[in-house]
Amino acid sequence: MADRFVLATHNPGKLAEMKAILSNLGVEVLSPGEAGVEVDVEETGATFCENAMLKAKAVCAASGLPAIADDSGLCVNALNGGPGVYSARYGGEGLDDRKRCLLLLQSLRGQTTRAAHFACAVACAFPNGDTLEAEGRCDGAIAFAPLGEGGFGYDPVFLIPEKGKTFGQLTAEEKSAISHRGKALAAFAEKLGTYLKK
Repeated sequence: MADRFVLATHNPGKLAEMKAILSNLGVEVLSPGEAGVEVDVEETGATFCENAMLKAKAVCAASGLPAIADDSGLCVNALNGGPGVYSARYGGEGLDDRKRCLLLLQSLRGQTTRAAHFACAVACAFPNGDTLEAEGRCDGAIAFAPLGEGGFGYDPVFLIPEKGKTFGQLTAEEKSAISHRGKALAAFAEKLGTYLKK
């Protein structure tokens, strides 16, 4: 069984996080560059799981190694679950994280229901055709203004009511203990550990 996996991301933070989690399983995680592959996958899936699996299968096919990918986003109740799978593209091309947060706050102006959750799906594709999937979710609400300098994306406007803070105000450790990504990665590591023992 191959103990080298390719992580379908160019995000150094995600790579470090995945290396830390999977090193306990004796798994070496490579970036697409380290595996010598350059794949640009169009995210045409209707769900986070579908998008993650599209990326994992494409990188697995290109590298000949098992590949892991994730997809995540923000789902706001008052926006019928939007921006959802379009979180990174919300408002169109050319908007940075800060402008996307401001656009989100603008679209919620006057809304009393501010419930939202972050969702994350992790998918893994193996050269033999096997696949694994895991999901994580973190419930919260949309703040009335951006708070905190930490994190990225929608973190400054995603409020964790029981902590009275946004993701942007939490330390990296506090965030990963409760985040959708943290939960999805923990569930994935458990499934992968079981799979590797077979």
